[in-house]
Amino acid sequence: MTTRIPVSVLGATGVVGQRFVARLAAHPWFELTHLAASERSAGRSYEEACTWRVPGSPAYAGLGRRAVVECTPESAFAPVVFSALDTAAAAELEPQFARAGAVVFSNASAFRMEEDVPLLVPEVNAEHLRLLDVQRARRGWRGAIVCNPNCTTAVLVSVLAPLERRFGVEAVLMASFQAASGAGYPGVPSLDVLGNVVPFIRGEEPKVEAETRKLLGRYESGAVAPAECVVSAHCQRVPVVDGHGEALSLRLRGAPSLEDVSRALREWRAEPQELGLPTAPQPALLLHSAEDRPQPRLDVDVGGGMAVHVGRLRACPVLGVKLFALGHNLERGAAGASVLNAELMYARGQLV
Repeated sequence: MTTRIPVSVLGATGVVGQRFVARLAAHPWFELTHLAASERSAGRSYEEACTWRVPGSPAYAGLGRRAVVECTPESAFAPVVFSALDTAAAAELEPQFARAGAVVFSNASAFRMEEDVPLLVPEVNAEHLRLLDVQRARRGWRGAIVCNPNCTTAVLVSVLAPLERRFGVEAVLMASFQAASGAGYPGVPSLDVLGNVVPFIRGEEPKVEAETRKLLGRYESGAVAPAECVVSAHCQRVPVVDGHGEALSLRLRGAPSLEDVSRALREWRAEPQELGLPTAPQPALLLHSAEDRPQPRLDVDVGGGMAVHVGRLRACPVLGVKLFALGHNLERGAAGASVLNAELMYARGQLV
């Protein structure tokens, strides 16, 4: 590319917004032109408006003196918009940008389960982008909204996709161990989470169960038919900074051997990897042979936080197969996921 595409970040001062800024500041395809946030931050410099929480340097991705603008199309319009807004703000503001002609890549839950909105993980269901024709015709937007899933769901479906494709997934029992950063900043009080496990995350389990079936579903005649698999989720908050772990038990069609399951995971290669997209990890799935891996402290940042890790593959006496998965909740489950969605659309000629 000789000319980069202008992009905006909505909610740029928050934890996920900062991850967007860090990824986009030197992106080869996108040029970050607007940092947008609430009215109380607008008009201030980026370094005055927020406290930088992304590890590494430079601080504020080198944009500390950039002025923050309001989250309106009049102030922050660009052809591509990355949204790190909370659900209530996203429900109000994201359609305004879509009506104005922007393609909005949303990390919020506001539109994920709308029947005409693609809920996208590029390695899993790129064909769901065909919903954009339906969305534009139905809503009269010049732009569009594309969502990435809940951070826990993103890790789960990354593991399920190659198994669904090769064998078919019939039932999933998932227990998550979710990092404190998934609650934002300041998030969970330290006296609640340190030395503790909190066995409830509001709204998380229904999201995982519903979003998984949509992501694994088939595009048919202008709609997505949800996958028929049964998903049961148990979600816990644990004293880990970054990285959601998930203990999975699976029933796969045909009761394949562990060797066949391992081969399907190891050989998985999808469109983002074939296209060599800038944010796509190579490979998308990493299988660990050590009996005590993956671990958040050792593994979560591999592949820029975009790789999903699988270990402890073994027989389950109840459902057939069990394993442990790990992914970075702020990258594969949030900012990096949205950027990868935009890269896929650009590579397919669907962005501008």
